[in-house]
Amino acid sequence: MTSTSDANTGTDVGTGADANGETAGGRSGSPSPARLTLAVILASATLTVMAGAIIGPVVRQIGMGVGVSESLAGLVITTHGVVIVVASPLAGALIDRVGPRGPYLLGLGLYGVGGGAGLVVDSFGALLASRVVLGAGVALVYTGVTVLIYTLYRGRRMDRALGLRSSANSLGAAVWPLVGGALGTVSWHAPFGVYLAALPLGLVALVAVPATDHGGTTGGGGTGGNGGTTDTRPGPGEQVRELLAVFRRLPAIPAVYLLYFGANLFLYVVVVYYPQLLAGLGVTSTLSVGLYLAANGAASAVAAAAYDRLVGRFGRHRLVLAAFGLWVAGFGVAAAVEGALAAAVPVLALGVGTGLVFPSAFAWVEALSPPDRQGSLASYIASAGYLGQFLSPLAFGVVVPVAGVRGVFGAAALAAGLGGVVLGVGLAVHGRRVDEPVPESG
Repeated sequence: MTSTSDANTGTDVGTGADANGETAGGRSGSPSPARLTLAVILASATLTVMAGAIIGPVVRQIGMGVGVSESLAGLVITTHGVVIVVASPLAGALIDRVGPRGPYLLGLGLYGVGGGAGLVVDSFGALLASRVVLGAGVALVYTGVTVLIYTLYRGRRMDRALGLRSSANSLGAAVWPLVGGALGTVSWHAPFGVYLAALPLGLVALVAVPATDHGGTTGGGGTGGNGGTTDTRPGPGEQVRELLAVFRRLPAIPAVYLLYFGANLFLYVVVVYYPQLLAGLGVTSTLSVGLYLAANGAASAVAAAAYDRLVGRFGRHRLVLAAFGLWVAGFGVAAAVEGALAAAVPVLALGVGTGLVFPSAFAWVEALSPPDRQGSLASYIASAGYLGQFLSPLAFGVVVPVAGVRGVFGAAALAAGLGGVVLGVGLAVHGRRVDEPVPESG
């Protein structure tokens, strides 16, 4: 990707953005299309959070509606997450081949159809099948949004877009459960209707999101489809070997995946176990518990929205180290807190930490990835994140029988402290080299 210097920021502006930072596809002299492009991308980002959050409040009603236990009904939430873990690398490989726009638009269509099917489906098997379709759609949208940001924005403007993306996700995590709960008072089918919003959003995206020059690259010295020659891109086995070779050359990339995995692991400690902690403090109403979780999401959203300014002043390394400090403090206070009012402090600290780490992880992958591997390498962020969410209750659940729910937060504080030490030592040994971009592979 070629780049020119942005005189206002001192950063590079790639072919996806003009010198004023507007996205490709915007009309010259008019910033409105560029703002619409970013708005559509951010709206799409919230859909990936909504996938599970919107129906969380009605799991019990779903179980009764389709005639299964509440435990089995929980598979309606987890099934799409497992599909995302498996399908994201495939989505990334497709994006590397054809570019992000087409797979992203396809993902919005699958999302709307697969998610919206719950409006009319009445059998458990059919509902699970629709969640598989939904998971495939989320995998395409999630990685498509990531690579679109990489290709449409550069430098500080990319940092801002990544921060706003994480902020939108956090706000969605706070708002969508409230929407789902409200609609659930009408019918357990009703929350599934919100998924249909992806279809008109896809029509707007068709106009607002421009095509990019990302994708279409081939391996083995062949030329892309634009050259009219046969695509000689390596087969799946060779692509796996090439990917492992990238990881060996750039061990910082798997380290970023581990960071994102840990951040989601810690996020779901709050989601799963904070309501139990609050119950022990006498906070039992679903509205009150929802407010604590909403505060966590809001704190994350505020931190992520300010990310471009914070990273410009302190750098990503310091922000991520600060996040580990906030996680240690937040989980440590949660393990010892005695009052309902004081219990609000940990969720705010933990939310800020999440809001600093999420955009940093995305930005590091962009800085490290060869241009022809951005889709594949970005896709593993999605896999790592959803795997962390899925494993969090299992990893920390073993603590509950031994030390109770407060022990979970003590264990999380210990894990965060260990992670912060490892990160600090790694930075001391390797310096800031993890921010250096690498040449295109091939």
